[in-house]
Amino acid sequence: MGHRVFAAVSVTATLLLVAAAPSLAQGQLPRPGQLPPPGGQMGPPQQRQQQPQQQSQQPAPARPYKPVAISAPAPLKDPSFEAFRKQLGAIAQRKDRRALAGLVVANGFFWLGENGDKAEKGKSGIDNLAKAMGLDGKDASGWDSLEGYASDPTATSDPDRKDTYCAPAEPDFDPQQLEALAKATGTEEGEWGYPMQPGVEVRAGPQPNAPVIEKLGMHFVRVMEDSGQGNQDNPMLRVVAPSGKVGFVPVDAISPLGNDQICYVKGPGGWKIAGFVGGEQ
Repeated sequence: MGHRVFAAVSVTATLLLVAAAPSLAQGQLPRPGQLPPPGGQMGPPQQRQQQPQQQSQQPAPARPYKPVAISAPAPLKDPSFEAFRKQLGAIAQRKDRRALAGLVVANGFFWLGENGDKAEKGKSGIDNLAKAMGLDGKDASGWDSLEGYASDPTATSDPDRKDTYCAPAEPDFDPQQLEALAKATGTEEGEWGYPMQPGVEVRAGPQPNAPVIEKLGMHFVRVMEDSGQGNQDNPMLRVVAPSGKVGFVPVDAISPLGNDQICYVKGPGGWKIAGFVGGEQ
């Protein structure tokens, strides 16, 4: 199934917004993953296939819908993981490649893209990670992304790799219900995101002080194509609330499914970065 997705600000700007957003629970920060560009694809990392652009098609009209509930991902309860994340975050802030190398597996690093493992077997783990996340060069914006990942306490166990966990974790939900929701509203599953916390205020306009017309619960919400409204300090997304009303929410308040993920492994020597899911096309 093709996916129409919502657009947002640049990765760096998004991460800055995410870092300042209210936490879902104590010690739990919103997702740091990249929001897709206009016309891009969204879905589980292993299913991110290039689909024909559908920007020329008219989006389905806004209409009321029955919300599909989601349960926010829970933090990985391991004190050693929290200590590791703090260390990783400090290294990312300093952009210390040498120190980061000590936190990456020397052998067996994986980089899962659309066509399987893209890691170069003749290169070290740190070299593959740097390429996957964009840690080298003048821009080197991947360091901001790495700091965002380090701030996220959630992680999901990798069923194919022992003692390996990938973050950020996705919320729990019924995929069949989401599929039925998309079908009932004439939309694509990629048009639906989920709030980072309950009570997100939907405003009548793209201004942060516009009147509140509805509040969102912990359920999927339809995100229209990027409105391009708001400003750099307060970028907004145009959404459809369950009532069918169209309004605006802060871009950092809604997360897509299928974020890129960084993966960690816990071994005798502690935690290390074991791989990456997503990255360059």
